[in-house]
Amino acid sequence: MIGNYEDPRKVFGKAVGDLAMDDDRIVLLSADSGKSSGFGDFMKAHPERYFEFGIAEQGVVGVAAGLATTGKIPVFCAIAPFVTARPYEMVRNDLGYMGQNAKIVGRNGGISYSDLGATHHSLDDFGLMRLIPGMTILCPQDPNEIRSAVKAMIEHEGPVYMRIGNPKIPNLFEEEEFVIGKGRKIREDDSVTLITTGVATKAAMEAADKLAEQGISVDLIGLPTVWPLDEEMILASAKKTGKVITAEEHYAYGGLGTMVGDLLAEKLPTPLKKLAIPNTYATSGPYDAVLSYYGLDAQGIAKSVADFVK
Repeated sequence: MIGNYEDPRKVFGKAVGDLAMDDDRIVLLSADSGKSSGFGDFMKAHPERYFEFGIAEQGVVGVAAGLATTGKIPVFCAIAPFVTARPYEMVRNDLGYMGQNAKIVGRNGGISYSDLGATHHSLDDFGLMRLIPGMTILCPQDPNEIRSAVKAMIEHEGPVYMRIGNPKIPNLFEEEEFVIGKGRKIREDDSVTLITTGVATKAAMEAADKLAEQGISVDLIGLPTVWPLDEEMILASAKKTGKVITAEEHYAYGGLGTMVGDLLAEKLPTPLKKLAIPNTYATSGPYDAVLSYYGLDAQGIAKSVADFVK
């Protein structure tokens, strides 16, 4: 059942701020986007643990690495392409190679900055971050998962990348303990396996309802952890259905679909279809219209799944 809608940035900011109130190891870092990242209340309450750098993302990553060496837990949040693609070398070397306990959060992920065009879309972040050894990738699916994922992210020892969106999103699940690497079985059935992550999960749930009306029963898996994958859940479902389809706001290459494909190719060869953005600079416009254009709304997902099954 879909619950009340909340701003994912405010949910994230409050969640990390609340934890930081009781843990002075947590420090918040911003690149000209503190209030937009939900840090407003914390920066007023604890200005000594809030650091604003302006538009200098590469430098922020270096500072985060330095703070981590002193026992702090730095959380750096800004627009998703500007904390992944722009400072990639620094994230790879300063955080990944050095194994630093720093947390990178990309907000306005996917195509949620739809009207600002390709420069502000983040359609390669999963692929880039997965290439860094030891990096964990989180993409919670609703506000309650954001809250619990923030706690898990802080408690996890090592570098973490989390992606959150921009528009308000509904609560889909009850809040519960977030276990990194654990998927969520949303719907149990046997015609086809549908695997999603992040905000695409809501559309996938609606698509599953539409497909049920056509007699197509979907085994629906939501992955709030993109990497490492829940291999056990994915393989068990693929073995049962014999067909797998993924849906995500990412390029078709390098994202969740590629990770699932790599797993299946190695351990259980299974027909796979990837619903994602084609390898092009995505168009701009109203968010819902762009999702529909690329077949990532409920209607588009339902049609693709039906065609794949038939």
